Amino acid sequence: MERHLDEEFDQLKEKLLRMAALTEEAISLAITSLKERKENLAQQVLKQEEDIDVLDVELDKLCLTLLARHQPMAVDLRFLTSVLRISSELERIADQAVNIAQRSLELLKSPTLKPLIDIPRMAQLAKKMVKDAIDAFIQKDTELAKNVCERDDEVDDLNDQIFRELLTYMLQDPSSIKKAVDLILVGRHLERIADHATNISENVIYFVKGKTIKHHCEHI
Repeated sequence: MERHLDEEFDQLKEKLLRMAALTEEAISLAITSLKERKENLAQQVLKQEEDIDVLDVELDKLCLTLLARHQPMAVDLRFLTSVLRISSELERIADQAVNIAQRSLELLKSPTLKPLIDIPRMAQLAKKMVKDAIDAFIQKDTELAKNVCERDDEVDDLNDQIFRELLTYMLQDPSSIKKAVDLILVGRHLERIADHATNISENVIYFVKGKTIKHHCEHI
């Protein structure tokens, strides 16, 4: 590989890491806003979305330019296509963080339904999946990528648990339905974040090994 292409790939990695850091921060801010009832944190997530979108567009343009200019083959081609896919997944994760922030703003309008325990736990798991998926890509670590895929079930189980608990609240007290539905949606948004982290991990396997393993991490 030519040295200037190495440098351009490093620039891509740097932008991708910055986008990932902003996306992870957006998840944290959205959940902290919900848990601590802080409107300013939710508003910060909404404002930060534009920065993430800009990075997504910049990464797309850079990747397409490099594809056209160098016409890379094999692992270099997989690297560029993986960056394109991963930046798209990060943008979707950021959208889910925005959705959580919007739910938080709605929930702030009335007293809390219940102490939040499982949702913050679920958020921590999902955010760690995102971080580890990006680390796996940068480090070309397929074992870490596989581990991220395997953790998706734990997030799904928590989401089911949250749904069942909130359904009980709704059945016992119809006046709690709106707040309970908002919290159920938060759980669903977190479950989607974990799904996107899994998709990133699957792309890591594709990049490193040239294998497409969508939804079949056990076959890595």
